[in-house]
Amino acid sequence: MSEIAKHFVLTISCPDTTGIVAAVAGFLSGQDLFITKSEHFGDSIGGRFFMRTVFEARPGMPPLADLCAAFQPLAERFAMDWRIHDGSRKPRLLLLVSKFDHCLNDLLYRYRTGTLPVEIPAVVSNHPDFQRIVEWHGIPYHYLPVTKDNKAEQEAAILEMVERLHIDLVVLARYMQVLSPTLCAALSWKCINIHHSFLPSFKGAKPYHQAYARGVKIIGATAHYVTTDLDEGPIIEQAVERVDHAHTPDDLVALGRDIESVVLARAVLDHVEHRVLPNGSKTVVFRR
Repeated sequence: MSEIAKHFVLTISCPDTTGIVAAVAGFLSGQDLFITKSEHFGDSIGGRFFMRTVFEARPGMPPLADLCAAFQPLAERFAMDWRIHDGSRKPRLLLLVSKFDHCLNDLLYRYRTGTLPVEIPAVVSNHPDFQRIVEWHGIPYHYLPVTKDNKAEQEAAILEMVERLHIDLVVLARYMQVLSPTLCAALSWKCINIHHSFLPSFKGAKPYHQAYARGVKIIGATAHYVTTDLDEGPIIEQAVERVDHAHTPDDLVALGRDIESVVLARAVLDHVEHRVLPNGSKTVVFRR
C-alpha cells in the first residue's frame, strides 16, 4: 500500500559527493523524526545522487513550511533539488481519453477501490462515449471535441481546468491527440502518456501491426512523460509479453491492452508516491 497518512516523503537530486546520506539522516534525527524507509542511488556516469526518504509525523512536529526552512541551509550546502511531500495529501489527477477505454476503466477501478490513492476531479475526452461510466464513478465528464481549427481553444480549456482544479498530474489514458508544444511545456514532468509499444521500437501509428509484420517474439507497452518530441519523453515503466507466430494482429492488440493498463497504472502510482526523479532525459524510479 502507499505511504500516505501521517507520513512525509523527502526527495533529493544533487551532485554526488560524500556525506549526503549522513547529513540528511542527521537532520531528520535532530528534528526527532523517525525514518521508515530510505533509498538512494548514485549515477556514476552522470555524477548525480538521488534519494527518497519516508519519515513519520510526530506530535508537536513543526509546520511543514518551518521544517522546509530549517532544511534549506543543508540543501544549499549540497546544491540539492529537493522537496518534502505531505503523504496525507492525495494528488489530484486529470484523465484524458479518446475512444479506447481499457486504461480509463483500470484507473477508475483502482481509484474506486483505494489502491490508487488519488483524487480525480475530472475526466476530459474529445469523444462523448464514456460519459456514463465516468459519471457512475461520481466524476464530472467534460466533452471537449477537437479539430484542426479549434485545437488551440480546446487545449486552452484543458489548461484552464488544470489550473482551476489544482491538478497535480495529467494522465493520457489512450488520448489519441498530439499535444501542442505550448501544452507540453505547461505540463512538463506533470503529464504521463501510455504508448502501445515497447519504445523506442515501433513508434507512431499501428505499432502492433508493425510488430506483426516484423515477426516479433515479444510485445510491450511504455509509460513516459510527455515532451514536445513525440513518444520520446523520459520512460517511467515498461512491460512485455511473449508472443509467437500463431498470434494475429488482433491477438497482439488484445494482449497489448492488458499490458498497457498495468504499465500505466504502475507509472501513475510511482509518480504519485514520489518515486520518480528526473535524470536528464531519463528517470530514476525507486521501486516498492
